[in-house]
Amino acid sequence: MNSKFKLLSWVLRITSAIILLQTLFFKFTGAPESIYIFETVGMEPFGRYASGIAELVASILFFVPGLTWLGAFIGLGVMSGAIISHLTVLGIEVQEDGGVLFVMAIIVFICCAILLFMYRKDIPIIGSRFNDVDS
Repeated sequence: MNSKFKLLSWVLRITSAIILLQTLFFKFTGAPESIYIFETVGMEPFGRYASGIAELVASILFFVPGLTWLGAFIGLGVMSGAIISHLTVLGIEVQEDGGVLFVMAIIVFICCAILLFMYRKDIPIIGSRFNDVDS
């Protein structure tokens, strides 16, 4: 791994983890905005707790050697759900947040997509098929 790859990897992992982890407090403590979001999409409280657990697991896996790809994959899944919810049910702006939650979901989605691409060779079964492709 060259130094640019390592630096980009760390920036993407830390950025994603910070965004995901800072929302956990609100999800797990039942903050009114979190409850509103999950009631609106019809998934309160199970969806709030499940997405919080998935985000916590993804954030941990970003930093486990050989499992960054899995954290990125989980992050992509959770953020896909968040983005789709914003575009269909919630709207870009939720409770006058100026679209901050939507933008953070987009940022994490992009970071996770890049991480999944960067660590594609670590994916079991199919990762070996990427050995001939330059990184």
